[in-house]
Amino acid sequence: MEFVVEKIGMSRTLGAKSEAVTLLKIVDSKVCELLENGKAIVAYKRGKAFNKPLEGQQKKYSLSKEFNRFATLSVANKEVGNLDLSVLDSAKRIKASFKTKGRGFSGVMRRWNFQGGPAEHGSRFHRAPGSIGNREWPGRVQKGKKMAGHYGDELVTVQSEILSFDKESAVLVLKGSTPGYDGAFGRIQVIESKA
Repeated sequence: MEFVVEKIGMSRTLGAKSEAVTLLKIVDSKVCELLENGKAIVAYKRGKAFNKPLEGQQKKYSLSKEFNRFATLSVANKEVGNLDLSVLDSAKRIKASFKTKGRGFSGVMRRWNFQGGPAEHGSRFHRAPGSIGNREWPGRVQKGKKMAGHYGDELVTVQSEILSFDKESAVLVLKGSTPGYDGAFGRIQVIESKA
């Protein structure tokens, strides 16, 4: 079972043992069309994006305007309609996939945790990468060299333990952290249920 989720943010549990938790909201979704292998085309709400092709899809599946995004997910539903959330009541562990925070073009110290040079006056080597080549062989910079470049905005999947699920507000409480910024959209997959 997979669900589209929005990251609310992080918090802590209150009690004798305080734990860091991540709050995820299950996005309101509708199953539009059942496919083979237990998969389905699911429509969900995200922003106010709207165009002619989207209007055609909404008309085809008899959807209201706010259902403006589509995804292919593994579902337990046997019929078209609202997504079945009952699976999350007994879920124990999930896989959460989010894009990490985008950090743009970053230097080697930020991107790869290089130490950098002395900070004193006159060193002239502070945050630069240093030497990047070898000797006469290979006479080029080798592939995979850690250098400055685009950092972040990568799809990362983590496994997390579910602490609680509130069915009324559709909020899932996970132990620990998940990648992504507050308000990021991602997907979760139930991988283990309570016996």
